[in-house]
Amino acid sequence: MTKVKEAAVLPRNEILQGDCIEIMAGMPEASVDLIFADPPYNLQLRGDLHRPDNSRVDAVDDEWDRFASFETYDAFTRAWLKQARRILKPNGAIWVIGSYHNIFRVGAALQDEGYWILNDVVWRKSNPMPNFRGKRFTNAHETMIWASKSEGARYTFNYEALKSLNDGIQMRSDWVLPICNGGERLKDANGDKAHPTQKPLGLLHRVLVGATNPGDVVLDPFFGTGTTGAVAKMLGRDWIGIERDAGYIEVAERRMKDIRAYDRSALQVSQSKRAAPRVPFGQLVERGMLRPGETLVSVNGKAAAKVRADGTLVADGVNGSIHQVGAALEGAPSCNGWTYWCIRRDGKTVPIDVLRQQIRSEMDTAG
Repeated sequence: MTKVKEAAVLPRNEILQGDCIEIMAGMPEASVDLIFADPPYNLQLRGDLHRPDNSRVDAVDDEWDRFASFETYDAFTRAWLKQARRILKPNGAIWVIGSYHNIFRVGAALQDEGYWILNDVVWRKSNPMPNFRGKRFTNAHETMIWASKSEGARYTFNYEALKSLNDGIQMRSDWVLPICNGGERLKDANGDKAHPTQKPLGLLHRVLVGATNPGDVVLDPFFGTGTTGAVAKMLGRDWIGIERDAGYIEVAERRMKDIRAYDRSALQVSQSKRAAPRVPFGQLVERGMLRPGETLVSVNGKAAAKVRADGTLVADGVNGSIHQVGAALEGAPSCNGWTYWCIRRDGKTVPIDVLRQQIRSEMDTAG
């Protein structure tokens, strides 16, 4: 195989026509934040599939989904996963979606190539296609594998955002979402499906909100009609699509022209407190939000301490940080001083964490 010269600059917000393995080989190393891949499923269909009324089912029987053998499919899978891992940033991650026909082979290949599997996520279709032959269970789900570049690698996971998306409940690894249909389903000039396996916008919305941040680069090496790019653009992410079929590219290009990014302020999502900027307690004293000698009271009203000029507290012979003094007074191994200590303002008792959030808000605005 001829070695492809690596490009100096990563193309962004473009659809690149050609073989994904060759095109990824020409991309800069460690340049992509997230890859969402919907590779050929290798369905191994034998003949047409018909409904009980004898009408033909528009199933996947395209040339791109045909492989001579499992060995051929496995070699193809290892080749594109190898290049995908090369262009992922050290803290990047990959999502691969598939059916029972291919996902187990893809999972083994992921591990063989050095990826570290984080979760398998089951997309349970709320409106699956029935099993017309009545010889198997209705195939009502697909599986996504989420993996980091290597064991121990850092990766983006917006836990609080997904929890908020799920009505305040921790997001589980089984997602109930409808298949792409209705007005969302793209059609060709003849009124037929533009792509047999078009994924719903909701699925990609959940993936990208949970695993990327605004400004990240998202690559889809099997772009199809561009669902990944459409959601990435709406969410303020840069995107790259690779697709070899000119017909799909034509549909995707029209689609991308009509997509508008959400307002920048709408792209901010809920973050965990650990992810928020660190604000030392002493900064409240430096900025005059608290004065040396001012008294703080505990949230339960049983303890009090005075603020010192260096950002420490003193109470009943105990001195130290807001956390240390709170823990000592409560006889506890630890204490979150930000929520334990309060101040009196305008006749009300207010947690000092309110002052910290004020500074964080200013930091966000400056950023």
